[in-house]
Amino acid sequence: MNRELQNQQPTASPPALETVTMTELFDTAFPPREPVIDGLLYSGTYLFVGAPKIGKSFLMAQLAFHVATGLPLWNYRVRKGAVLYLALEDNYARLQSRLSKMFDVESADDLYLSIRAETLNSGLGQQIEVFTRQHPDTRLIIVDTLQKIREATSESYSYALDYAIVSSLKEFSDRLNICFMVVHHTRKMESGDSFDMISGTNGLLGAADGAFVLQKKKRTDNTATMAVVGRDQEDLELSLCFDRERCLWELVRQETEPTKEPADEVVVKVAAFMEERDWWGGTATELLEQIPELKVKPNALTRRLNVKVSELYNDYGIIYRQRPRTGSERGFTLLHKFIDPDDRPEE
Repeated sequence: MNRELQNQQPTASPPALETVTMTELFDTAFPPREPVIDGLLYSGTYLFVGAPKIGKSFLMAQLAFHVATGLPLWNYRVRKGAVLYLALEDNYARLQSRLSKMFDVESADDLYLSIRAETLNSGLGQQIEVFTRQHPDTRLIIVDTLQKIREATSESYSYALDYAIVSSLKEFSDRLNICFMVVHHTRKMESGDSFDMISGTNGLLGAADGAFVLQKKKRTDNTATMAVVGRDQEDLELSLCFDRERCLWELVRQETEPTKEPADEVVVKVAAFMEERDWWGGTATELLEQIPELKVKPNALTRRLNVKVSELYNDYGIIYRQRPRTGSERGFTLLHKFIDPDDRPEE
């Protein structure tokens, strides 16, 4: 009878799916995704994987220093920003010794170091939130290592748990538009595919935005290959050499050259139009009157600019902002990112 009564009770309806139409998607301008290192590293959550004692920590310190100072890394342009380096397997004396070997006594004020942090289930998220509020220019957070922030469990290597831990970090990186680099180990069993060497299940790589795998043929070698795969860049393979005197990794050659997409004609002409002014505001119809060589309809121009927000920002330094719709057409503002906020027009 109890079972019959339970069957008669109304069940709660599942929440409705949140959907957008393709039209709504194209009519929306999302914040630009600015690279951390052009062609190599973007905002998102990445795994950095290598065997123990292969030189991962030296490369992470090198990466952190270059992002904090804005100095080019090898032949790659670096976008400067604050860096939080969670060196959770070190102590401060060891960090001091390692960094002084690498950079002598040259320092970086925007590189913040910590040797202790909570796990993801016991407060790391709140610690990250506080740090990024205190340092709104944060561009990179390095977690060395993954094992130090995950909860001890008998199911440490289940697909679901591996996927969940990286997804938790990815939620932060997507919302805050920053990069997480999570250091992890390779497994002992060899594989012809570098990415099959990641210790744990495929849930780690499945949830991540990309991965870097550092490998040597022999532990005593000074040379290594670094394979790179990601959602926002082409697959790369870099040949690196470790300078034991300076404790720095140097680029020997890039095995895979990235192919650059042809420039978008609309973006090029809008960027050329903006070379003579600090900012411009109006509707697509008004902009087309200013750039008559653009042979597109107003709604197509607006959608093209919506889609090309990141290209405008990263390649030309132009911020594109939509204005609230008034009447039948939505306006927008174009301005150079170097313009002082106090001198920018009111939206």
